[in-house]
Amino acid sequence: MPINDSKYWDEHLECMPREELEANQLKDLKEIVQFAYDNSPYYKRSFDEAGVKPSDIKTLKDIEKFPFINKKTQRDTQGVGSFLGELCAVDEKDVVFISTSSGSTGVPTISPFTQKDFDEFQDTEARWFWQVGMRPTDRYVHALNFSLYVGGPDVIGAQRTGALCIWGGTLPSERLLWVLKTYQPSVIWTSPSYAWQLGEKALKSGIDPKKDLNIKTIIVAGELGGSISATRNAIEELWGAQVFDFYGLSDIFGACAAMCEYKDGLHIAENHILVETVDPATGKVLPPGSKGEFVFTTLRKHARPLIRFRTGDIGWIDTSKCKCGRTHGRIHVLGRKDDMFIVSAVNVFPSDVEAGIRSISGITGEYLIRIFEKDFTCKYSVEVEKKFDNLDSDENVADLVSKSLKARIGVKPYSVVVHKDGDLNTRSEHKSKRIIDERTSKPE
Repeated sequence: MPINDSKYWDEHLECMPREELEANQLKDLKEIVQFAYDNSPYYKRSFDEAGVKPSDIKTLKDIEKFPFINKKTQRDTQGVGSFLGELCAVDEKDVVFISTSSGSTGVPTISPFTQKDFDEFQDTEARWFWQVGMRPTDRYVHALNFSLYVGGPDVIGAQRTGALCIWGGTLPSERLLWVLKTYQPSVIWTSPSYAWQLGEKALKSGIDPKKDLNIKTIIVAGELGGSISATRNAIEELWGAQVFDFYGLSDIFGACAAMCEYKDGLHIAENHILVETVDPATGKVLPPGSKGEFVFTTLRKHARPLIRFRTGDIGWIDTSKCKCGRTHGRIHVLGRKDDMFIVSAVNVFPSDVEAGIRSISGITGEYLIRIFEKDFTCKYSVEVEKKFDNLDSDENVADLVSKSLKARIGVKPYSVVVHKDGDLNTRSEHKSKRIIDERTSKPE
């Protein structure tokens, strides 16, 4: 734990010059590529087939010579040869923890950790908690699913800050509100959707989140809402609290990146992850600052190293020094490659639609996107809810939504359906499903 309540969890690590940070990355990269080649059946075969070897790594840029892997690689190698599979580079006796992915894009994949992997994972979580202001005087509710979810154990990182931690898990809303009112915690972590819905439920049950509760900091993850200013501002206004976005991958560990007080992107743990951005279609490496698909290489995780893992997430990285003093790059995530759709030659991410809808008064902020084909072209429609006290007609609300999305995105929805407050079945205590793709022929 930092001494004298420092702003930083590890000031030297977080603020070291880029030259030193990249030198450390290169040292770790050489070691992990060699370790993967020597101990993982998949990487030995893959590198040999590609005609590359660990000694080819002379600079960070040399990682571009090595082949990509992705979720399909994980699924295809899982359970092959051993329980842990061909990607793994340690014996099962050295693994102390596994989590699994949600399986939302296919068969759930496991993520194994050695004791060292797990300890460094939790130290990184402590660093993020400290970064958003958690201190020993705080009470923290960890309102995340513990069942096989990689974010569940992150509460151990919170405990390392000295905060009083309440392992809430996925409590029913009524029970969680009782915890918030009775124990008066100051920090909570959940999804953006649920943070909004919980605030709404509090108001409907006679609890004013601003006056009756003590939440000062809300950490959100699992969806893009925390990085969408309109959504973040709406949650902050509802709760009277600061909202900070975290980003994680079950493939690596809980939160790999987190906002600082300036909320200009999310600092990524570059001591653990080498970040590349590539063209989603061609795989060509793009310069820093370009929008593309994130490719991550783990630098210190030994149970299952990930060498050039295509995440499927679209965004860009800013490696300039942040106003907070930290030098680790900040990623800006736009959305999932699989969720993007093209309407009239415009690339549309659900986050674009959410930003537009959350900024419109008179509607609840709940929405559903339907993507479909008409006249051999891609179209989209949206469904929203009109607030119970909005006396405007449904037609006027639909027109306002249509014009607002046209102005923000560049293409208006084919139609806007307006529901009564509470009638749109998108509310969830975990991740909300907000996209229905009805196209019969989807792009590759």
